[in-house]
This record gives sequence, structure tokens and C-alpha cells, in this order.
Amino acid sequence: MKHNYYLLLLLLCMLFSCSAYKQVPYFQDAKANSTLPIENYSPLTVQKNDILGINITSLNPEASAIFNNNLTRTNGSNFDVSPVNPVMGYLVDQEGNINLPILGETKVLGITTSEVQQKIMAKVSSLLKGASVTVRLLNFKVSVLGDVEHPGVFPITNERVTVTEALALAGDLNITAKRSNVILIREMDGQRTIFPIDLTSNNAITSTHYYLKNNDVIYVQPGKTKYAQVSRGFQTGTLIVSALSVIAIVFSTLHK
Repeated sequence: MKHNYYLLLLLLCMLFSCSAYKQVPYFQDAKANSTLPIENYSPLTVQKNDILGINITSLNPEASAIFNNNLTRTNGSNFDVSPVNPVMGYLVDQEGNINLPILGETKVLGITTSEVQQKIMAKVSSLLKGASVTVRLLNFKVSVLGDVEHPGVFPITNERVTVTEALALAGDLNITAKRSNVILIREMDGQRTIFPIDLTSNNAITSTHYYLKNNDVIYVQPGKTKYAQVSRGFQTGTLIVSALSVIAIVFSTLHK
């Protein structure tokens, strides 16, 4: 009789542990050595309130310097994205324009930084000999909240970042995190949209939401295990169940 109770408890522990573990690994249906074409990436497009770092050079540094007066330079780099020395750039206004010295207003809303570069180059090439234009999005950032190691707001220094890279910046998900329903909150064109992402599925990699946009927010829901760690009532219930199990074992031993 006693052995039956031990076997039952062992079986229950194994079932619960197996069920919990199935929720932990990423991309569970991914096949080894498989190849997935990258068809879900789309370049960032400029939105209202974005800040563009625009650097214009030419064979005449004095002539081109007027366009770069609003840039902070450190260590010889064109753009300083350090949070200690924030960069001043060209703010995209509510009409989707930036206003450059001499060149005037330029419509940039909804186009990529490469297309902005081409637009400015077309304007400045007639004014400066040997002109070169570089354009970067300076205020690209994503926020990661919830059941991760280090939640926070993270500046992105390039224009291509994935959900998994953002989670890595936050120290990865805690073991108690709910991987099957990560929430992505995105603001685009004056609207806020919520997208669920299942990191346990290979579909997350091919999703159109796998690549992040400026000001995206990722929220990782805590699983029931996390709740159990902070819920006194849940802990009390667990202790009661454990105590009853011990009593049952002792009772079976006495009546063997």
C-alpha cells in the first residue's frame, strides 16, 4: 500500500514537471538544419516625432558645416547616441516634414532613411561639390516589460532589431515567464495595435511582427509559477496539499 502512494506521488510530480517544461523551450517545432527565407522584414519608415541625424559633407567643409550645426560629435564619429550626450537632430513635425538650413522643408513621412538620404542628396548636390549625405534614426528605442531579467527601455543603434534580440537586451525571459503569449504593442499612424507572439512556435520567426519598429513595447506575461511565488494564499494551499500527502503516507504506513 505504501509503495502505491509513493508511486502515485512520483507520477504526479513527473506529470507536473513535464507539463511545465513544455512551456519553456523556444521554437519547439524548429527543425535542425532547416532554412527559412527572410521574407518578413520591412525597413523602418519615418514617423511623426522621429529625430533624424543628418550629416552632410563635401569638398568644402566650411560650406557643408551649416547643415551639421545641430549634431553632437564625439570621438570622431558622425553621431553620438550616448544617453549621457544626447544628440540634437532634425525633428519630424506633425506634417511629416523636416526643415533644413537653406534647403527648407523636406517631406520625409512614411519613407525609409535611405529614401530621405536620396531626397536630400538631390537638393544639396547642386549647392555643394562632392556632397555626401548620411541619415540615421536617432531616437529608435524599444521597451521590454514584465517577467524578464532586466526590464527597461533600450536604445537601438541600428535599424534592424528582432523580438528575440530585444529580449536578450533585457536579460532574456525568466524561467517563470509565459512564452506562448508575449504581447507586442505598436504605435503606427496614430493607432495602437496589440499583437500576440508565441515564442514556443517556429511561426514567431516568420511573423511580420518579429522585426521591431520604433517605440515598440514588449510585455512578457508571468506564468502561474510566478504568481505562486508571490501569492501567500497559493503558497498556503500548496503547504496544505503537501501536509495531506504526508499524512496519507503516514496513515498508510500505520495500517500496513
